[in-house]
Amino acid sequence: MKTLLFLAFIIVGSVTRAPGRAENEAQKLRITVGKKVFTATLATNEAAAAFRALLPVTLTMHDVNQNEKAYDLAKCLPSADAKPGSIRAGDLMLWSSQTVVVFYKSFPTSYSYTRLGRVDDPTGLAESLGAGDVTVKFDGP
Repeated sequence: MKTLLFLAFIIVGSVTRAPGRAENEAQKLRITVGKKVFTATLATNEAAAAFRALLPVTLTMHDVNQNEKAYDLAKCLPSADAKPGSIRAGDLMLWSSQTVVVFYKSFPTSYSYTRLGRVDDPTGLAESLGAGDVTVKFDGP
């Protein structure tokens, strides 16, 4: 009996530790700006899961401080704010539980954010987002 329980534990443990393709895809996000498509990896937290539940969504984002694009959602998402100390180009964050922010420049910060994810390769992100308002589509892989 002990051997059977031990084998069951090993089998269940190995199944739960090895993520499948669908689980990995659930962590991916496609961000489209004009004709340019970026892939992002979502964080593993409640805010990212709540944001993913909104997809697909197209947002008209406004420029803030010439380093980020932001959009105020109609409802708050779960948040767990932390001070990252610095922002990297490609960070996808939630500010004040309601504002989705895509950062296209790196800089130090004293603000608090909840991480939603990160653009896998932000090369060309700043150029694609440009100056002023921009339409950004977020959807699954």
